[in-house]
Amino acid sequence: MTETILANAVLVLPDDCFRGQIRLEGGRIADIAEGSGVPAGAIDCGGDLVMPGLIELHTDNLERHIEPRPKVNWPHAAAIIAHDAELASVGITTVFDALRVGSVVSNAKANYGEYARALADEILGLRAEGALRISHFLHLRAEVCSETLIDELAKFGPEDRIGIVSLMDHTPGERQFRDIGQLEKYVCGKHGISAAEFEDHVARQKALTARLGQAHEQAAVQAARRYGAVLASHDDTETAHVLRSAEHGAHFAEFPTTVEAARACHDHGIKVMMGAPNLIRGGSHSGNVAAQVLAEAGLLDIVSSDYVPSSLLSAGLMLGDLWGDMARGIATVTAAPADATGLADRGHLRPGARADVIRVARIGSAGAVRGVWVQGRRAA
Repeated sequence: MTETILANAVLVLPDDCFRGQIRLEGGRIADIAEGSGVPAGAIDCGGDLVMPGLIELHTDNLERHIEPRPKVNWPHAAAIIAHDAELASVGITTVFDALRVGSVVSNAKANYGEYARALADEILGLRAEGALRISHFLHLRAEVCSETLIDELAKFGPEDRIGIVSLMDHTPGERQFRDIGQLEKYVCGKHGISAAEFEDHVARQKALTARLGQAHEQAAVQAARRYGAVLASHDDTETAHVLRSAEHGAHFAEFPTTVEAARACHDHGIKVMMGAPNLIRGGSHSGNVAAQVLAEAGLLDIVSSDYVPSSLLSAGLMLGDLWGDMARGIATVTAAPADATGLADRGHLRPGARADVIRVARIGSAGAVRGVWVQGRRAA
């Protein structure tokens, strides 16, 4: 049982920051004390920030490792291990790996093949072998605009570490894809299809939702309860979407696309999560509401790195600077995601919590990760 003391650091608690030291022992935070002293054997952090390990609720990063170029498939074990190591290197100590469930097998242009169960087995197998550095849970992204959602959900159970089920609806003309023109640019550019093929794709997908969408939505809500997972909505655009999410018992909303939807979420006790790339780039790449607009309106609670793992830390620091409250900014990537998913043992610096802790040096407005401890063991 090793002991690690990080001293002479600025400790970031959920509601406060102060100069002090933190002692890690037996996989837990054993003690926190104020002061700039450096006990014998301690690591002198020289005023660096020490904060809880970052918690990522929605990442597409694994996809990039599995398919590093279009139609190039990488060995999955190597891809998962590399993904895990990358997350550790940028301060993420808990991740909910996002896997789509719900496929389209009759329309090749939809590009939705089944993969989640097999990939989940590989992730969970590597975890059981001790091959991964950080804590992994699963996030099942339930695509209601699909043909196989109910069958795919049935292949998972409470033993699969499913922490989140999110309700996705990528029906053309709805939510994120409300602007058909934007969707056409995306689909035709990514898959190289013609305008006529795109029109056929839109018609097929709309018909699919009309036939199965409602049953799929209900099945996903029921599956989340069966797994013991929290429910999230995805790409809420209108108040009506939020009302439906509230009826289902959603805990948080992933990437609402309008101020109207974000405000309705808060009115109904649903936390709002936005993408760090949106915040850092100054806007959404698909023309939706800017994360900074929601932050300035007090409507942003949680941040996800989405497709750029290193953006999670940058976003927390950016929000801390924007709000003039570093504890509040860092809470969006630590305490808030932990609370939204019921992980009471992490996301906070306090005695008894998991010793998932990171050390960060500020370099101008940016941050550099100088050390990562997962359950008190050095991971990066």
